[in-house]
Amino acid sequence: MKIRLLVIIFLACNISAFSQENTFSLDNKFAAGLGLEFNLDSRNYFAGGFVLAFDYNLNSNYSVGANLTASNNFDGFIVVEPTVMVRHYIWENCHSQIFFIQVDLGALFFREDGEWTPMFEIGLRGGFRMPIRTIYYIEPYGRLGYPFAYGIGIIVGRLF
Repeated sequence: MKIRLLVIIFLACNISAFSQENTFSLDNKFAAGLGLEFNLDSRNYFAGGFVLAFDYNLNSNYSVGANLTASNNFDGFIVVEPTVMVRHYIWENCHSQIFFIQVDLGALFFREDGEWTPMFEIGLRGGFRMPIRTIYYIEPYGRLGYPFAYGIGIIVGRLF
């Protein structure tokens, strides 16, 4: 496991070493993405969800944004999670914004037996943003928080 982690870190830090130009530019301030998530948002079962994500780079280390996740366990339990986020990109010396840790704050609305119930949500997310060319990215992530237990997902997006 340690060797795999070291290989991933090495490759991430050298991802632009084999190209003629840096693939992740700070000129791209805004990002938007769509994704899929597998989570434990349901009371009794696992759920599948769709993710809509937006973020704005404040500088080379931080970005702010919003996420909207909608999940369903295919047994009548629906969850909608609008959240705001603050993201910190780590290992800036890799010459690209890849690994991140993120704090999510917002609400969680779940529908059970025809009634919507609101709850406060707080979460911690970690992952990496892998640039593709100069304007696209793939972002696998994992998250933990309250009142959900966990989620793992992938977002595909575009930089503007």
